[in-house]
Amino acid sequence: MTDIDDSKLIKHVFAEWFPLVEIPDSHPRKASLEIRERIIEGMLEAVVAPAGLIAHGRGEAFDYLIGEKTPDYALFQERVSVAYLLMAEHPVISVNGNVAALCAEDLVEFSNVIGAPLEVNLFYRTRKRMEAVTKALRKAGASKILGVDPAYHEVLGGIDHPRRIVDRRGIFMADVVFVPLEDGDRTQALRQQGKEVVAVDLNPLSRTARWSSVCIVNNIIRALPEMIEMAKEMKTMSKNELQDIIASYNHDMSLKESLFAISQHIEDLAKKPLAFRPWKVLASKK
Repeated sequence: MTDIDDSKLIKHVFAEWFPLVEIPDSHPRKASLEIRERIIEGMLEAVVAPAGLIAHGRGEAFDYLIGEKTPDYALFQERVSVAYLLMAEHPVISVNGNVAALCAEDLVEFSNVIGAPLEVNLFYRTRKRMEAVTKALRKAGASKILGVDPAYHEVLGGIDHPRRIVDRRGIFMADVVFVPLEDGDRTQALRQQGKEVVAVDLNPLSRTARWSSVCIVNNIIRALPEMIEMAKEMKTMSKNELQDIIASYNHDMSLKESLFAISQHIEDLAKKPLAFRPWKVLASKK
């Protein structure tokens, strides 16, 4: 049986047992559930690996802890990240399955705004998945996608799994790599080779967050559109102005600020009534 036949069979069985549903506007978690549906759809198209669903759920849990909105500290982290990418000689955006499934169009727009190519780089790497992620990016408007042509493959030292395979025109020669939803060991390997790494990770305690040059502790769904608008504004800044923004950032303090904000949010919630009171709802309807 071919990869294509396998994929069709999986989609057929999944559709029979667990059909995707249209989320009603009245559902209080409509936006969150629609994002989950996109991840599931991405898995059925081979864009997302099954483990990607677990990773998404873990991120969603941390999003609860920051209030499911962009905190002020994250806006500063995003601004510093954009400054790094605009200052770079060879910036590259590393793309995995989850980020391609969640925000392919935003990735393409951000790539165009900052002048950084997209490079597909996967942990669960198969020919079919590489093609599926590439197809998703092309559908979103990407014209040039690195990482898929074996003629340009190089091996990144310091890691042993498939994410070590990079494009010599992209990550291999990059000075700044944007890695939304990244593996910690590859972030470490990139830093140890002298590259700056801009990460997006809702968990400020992850290896990715701690090894990166700057980490945006925010949901990629919110962060990318915000960074696109920042990049449009910041493109007119001088190199000195961009360098001043970078110099004002302290990575250790930024991660600690993220943790303090999570702690404060939980403490604030603990001071308020948490249990829903159905009798009050019934009374309000009378």
